[in-house]
This record gives sequence, C-alpha cells and structure tokens, in this order.
Amino acid sequence: MIVEQIWTANAWRNFNYLVACAETGEALAVDPLDHEKCLAKAKAMGWNVTQILNTHEHGDHTGGNGPMVAATGASIIAHANARDAIPDMDRGLNAGDVVKVGNTVELEVLDTPGHTMSHVCLLSRTDHPAIFCGDTLFNAGAGNCHNGGHPEELYETFASQLSKLTDETKVYPGHDYWANNLEFTLDREPGNDRARTLMEDTGTQDPDNALVSTLGLEKEVNTFFRLHNPSVIAGLRERFPDLPDVPDPKTVFVKLRDLRNNW
Repeated sequence: MIVEQIWTANAWRNFNYLVACAETGEALAVDPLDHEKCLAKAKAMGWNVTQILNTHEHGDHTGGNGPMVAATGASIIAHANARDAIPDMDRGLNAGDVVKVGNTVELEVLDTPGHTMSHVCLLSRTDHPAIFCGDTLFNAGAGNCHNGGHPEELYETFASQLSKLTDETKVYPGHDYWANNLEFTLDREPGNDRARTLMEDTGTQDPDNALVSTLGLEKEVNTFFRLHNPSVIAGLRERFPDLPDVPDPKTVFVKLRDLRNNW
C-alpha cells in the first residue's frame, strides 16, 4: 500500500489522501476536496483513481467529488446512511466491509459515529497498519460534534474501537490541527513533556511533509485517550465542580469535549 498525504493549504487545513496499489496503479482518493492537487499527484505518480471514499457527509470532505468523477469516472463510496447527504453515491459501506484497491490493498470499514452519525474510517491491518480517520480522530484531538454528531457516541468509538488498535497504527486524519490540539493538551496536562516537545517540533513543520502520528503517540499526547490521568481529572474538576470523586471515563471524555468546544 502506498499512501500520499496531500496538504490542501486551505482555511480548513484539510488533508486529502491517495491510497494506491503498487502492482496495478489503481488508487483510492480519500475526501479529495482539492481535486486539482489530487489529480495532479495521481498523474505524477502514474495512478488511475478508480474510487472516491468520503469519510462523512460534510462539504469540506465531499466538495471535490464532482470534478474527480468527471475527470476519472471513479465511483463514490461512503457510509450506507449517507446516501441522502452525498449525491451520486455508488456504494454504501457498513462495518466490516472491505474496500479493495487493485490487487494488493484491502481496507476494513469501521463504523465510527460521533462527529457525525454517518462516519466511517478505513483500517489497513497489514504489517504496516494505518487508519484513515476523517474527522473522528485528529492528531492530539477528537472531532467536534456540532453538525450532526454526539459526544457520547464519539466516546464509544474511541473506547470500543480506536483505543484497541495497535500502537504501531499510523494515523491519517482529515485536517492538520497539531498546534491547537497540543495547546489544549498542555492546558489540561501541563506536565506532559512529550506533548511539549512535539509542540516545539510541529510548530515549525512544513504541512506538505507533516508528521504522521501513530496510535501509540496519540495515547501519550491526546487528552481524549488520557481519561484516567490525575492531572486531566483535577483540571476538569476546577471547571466542573460537580464532577464525581472518581469520574467514569465517558464523563471525563464528554466534559473534555464540552470544554474543547469553547476553548
């Protein structure tokens, strides 16, 4: 599996992706909002885009579908429940389905509600595992739930699916929010030295060559994976005095998401 992460340099700080089969040159475009950059990269690599995957229905992820289809004839695939929100969808995906790209790439569909209720992630379970996670999981953060989502559902996605992935799993999110999310981590957990070092490193990085995180790294610096951390809980109690003495992880997650909404 070959992955090209494409930095759009737009106001939303989107990442688009091409996932290609080295044997056949067939490629899957993931949320190709910047269709021009995606098409140019595919041409430069000698790839044929045959499928477009929308992780969810928001316009900053589906907005490039039309031009991509016009240029390539690719089919559009997304969550089965997104048909009414994504025009001209060709295939609806459910948990456990497999998206094949060429002869060598197989990606498992994860049903990952929370940011929206029609969100999927794609997981490669190879010797080099990776997850294409749209707006569910960000570097050092979690998706918001403002537009059709629910924080308790997002917690369940983190707890029952994402947290169980191997530490080696590479993380390919839909946006570059490294800086803001690490600032939030350090606001909640000032003693997190790993996050502080990353803040210094990523503050000067070129998004065209952005750091690709792993689940192991996320568990070190992403507050939404650090729900039992005493510093995180103590800080929350200052903002939410009614927090129980020993809050359950879901309560901590939802309070963190609420705090992040207005931070």
